[in-house]
Amino acid sequence: MTNTPNPPSLEAQLSLLPPLRAAIAQSIVGQDDVVEQLLIGLLAGGHCLLEGVPGLGKTLLVRTLGQALALQFRRVQFTPDLMPSDILGTEILEEDHGTGHRSFKFQPGPVFTNLLLADELNRTPPKTQAALLEAMQEKTVSYAGVTHVLPAPFFVLATQNPIEQAGTYPLPEAQLDRFLLHVRVDYPSEAEERAIIEQTTGTTQARVPQVMGGEEVLALQARVREVHLGADLLDWITRIVRASRPSPGAPAEILQYVKWGAGPRAGQSLVLASKARALLHGRYAATREDVIALAAPVLRHRLLLSFAAEAEQKTADDVVAALLRSVPLGA
Repeated sequence: MTNTPNPPSLEAQLSLLPPLRAAIAQSIVGQDDVVEQLLIGLLAGGHCLLEGVPGLGKTLLVRTLGQALALQFRRVQFTPDLMPSDILGTEILEEDHGTGHRSFKFQPGPVFTNLLLADELNRTPPKTQAALLEAMQEKTVSYAGVTHVLPAPFFVLATQNPIEQAGTYPLPEAQLDRFLLHVRVDYPSEAEERAIIEQTTGTTQARVPQVMGGEEVLALQARVREVHLGADLLDWITRIVRASRPSPGAPAEILQYVKWGAGPRAGQSLVLASKARALLHGRYAATREDVIALAAPVLRHRLLLSFAAEAEQKTADDVVAALLRSVPLGA
């Protein structure tokens, strides 16, 4: 009789997280909040959309995460002429030289990987953007009536430039909703910018060590779902999501500035992200602070703002802040 190895303890699993952060810091200066949100997305088993102007290191950050994880990593540069088959794959005609028999064989595209970097996702037309929908939600690709299962874990990290820039296509609401978090990447501080310039203009190249592989990632994702989230927090999250919809009884800011509110997937995302943040901080129970820290990244891309919001220069983050004030915990 063979002995099955005991599963790693919670302490052993959590001990991998500080080295993972340290590995990313070998190449990335600052951006602590951005790194934390990416790790939350990874632990929660969700996808992340990073938005920021060009040159802030979004692509480098995703590539660094891929290097720190012993996972298959692929990058797709999204351009206006990219076709869905360039991402998903296509069928090719093969001939058996012995029999002369010809048959079609599916040739997997770059989406068949563990970590997919969808670089500048909003520079490709909506038809190609939508090619990722099934892969992101179902972890499968359907082609010619056959369903192909993607490797596990499967994690999409997409970058986009602000939609005000020329040559960009706004992502469809259905695709935005598939992203667990919408992560904003801002300019670094003066000290961080100096360190970036110094680090990237010398002769020494940063070496990013591999910290964990697919099995460890899947085990941590399973642990996230075991993290305790109390009934009071669950009630609060439900009320927050429902209050984001402009309907009778909604907060005044929602009625004034929101055209379309968040759906049930927002509540699921906020629960999972809060649990993942708790685990990332070494806790086995989510708290009010976890929910507050992640409300904006979870909700900002799920709210369609009205013309009044645009006219008064109100952002989705402003609306989320007002929403949290209007729906207190325990109300």
